[in-house]
Amino acid sequence: MPKEHQEGVVLGGPQISTSVTTTVINMPGEISSPDHVVWSLFNVLFMNFCCLGFIAYAYSVKSRDRKIVGDVTGAQAYASTAKCLNICARVFSLLGIIAIIITCAISQHSHRGY
Repeated sequence: MPKEHQEGVVLGGPQISTSVTTTVINMPGEISSPDHVVWSLFNVLFMNFCCLGFIAYAYSVKSRDRKIVGDVTGAQAYASTAKCLNICARVFSLLGIIAIIITCAISQHSHRGY
């Protein structure tokens, strides 16, 4: 046997079979309930009828805090309240805008002398 081949066999050493132990850790997934913070912030800035947008924003922040703590039930309750307040703020603001448009149209129509 050539010298190079003998060194390769010696350097390779014996093959040892080892068993590999794996550990699986199941971690809970993200809480998928939305907290409606962006929607509430939009309502605060643009459609804040009787401060409903601001109150919805407060509930949204409380929902996000509950989510961070891990209180799923509390987060969902606050998010549900924020959603209802956001819907009310949006509807009342749109009704107010429509009422203003109708009032302006009627006043323009009455000033023309018809």
